[in-house]
Amino acid sequence: MLKDWNELAGGLSKMLGQVRGGTPDTMKAFSAMAKAATAEGALDTKTKELIALALGIAARCDGCLAFHAKAVVELGGTREEVMETIGMSVYMGGGPSLMYGALALEAYDQFVGLKTAAE
Repeated sequence: MLKDWNELAGGLSKMLGQVRGGTPDTMKAFSAMAKAATAEGALDTKTKELIALALGIAARCDGCLAFHAKAVVELGGTREEVMETIGMSVYMGGGPSLMYGALALEAYDQFVGLKTAAE
């Protein structure tokens, strides 16, 4: 295991809480945008989270991988869907996306393990 993605998500959540306290109006607006962007529409929420995971891979954002891999698991996303998402990210982003795709898969697998253990 390269990273503990659950620990990363938890640590970032705490740090984001501090940002929320320091910039409440900005964070309120960001939360409203996130809620609107992930709402069911022509695309379902799981598909939107897979897109967010792909963008996190392309942007090389560890926090994005943690939060969106966790969301994909919570929404019932499959490992096969994550693999295809990684494939599209590699197609669009080349070698760096391949490296972050492998990290995204590790994050997804860890969150599946946590969910299974909790059930």
